[in-house]
Amino acid sequence: MNLLTGFLPILCILIVGLIVLFAASIRVVQEYERGVIFRLGRVMGARGPGLFLIIPFIERMVKVDLRTITLDVPAQEAITGD
Repeated sequence: MNLLTGFLPILCILIVGLIVLFAASIRVVQEYERGVIFRLGRVMGARGPGLFLIIPFIERMVKVDLRTITLDVPAQEAITGD
């Protein structure tokens, strides 16, 4: 009984740490995005839409938005040297 009470806090910390590590490895890429995966700074490739698992602290995912961005440009008067 005494051994279990000493081991229980360590076990709880370990379980919480594993849950946090798993949550940090989940990445979601939307339909209009692509995820570029870097492993230790090197490009490993692009991933399409979906749910992906990465290796925390080793891999990094950067999301790139593929949507077309439109801007309204106001009319301007051009001054030329003609």
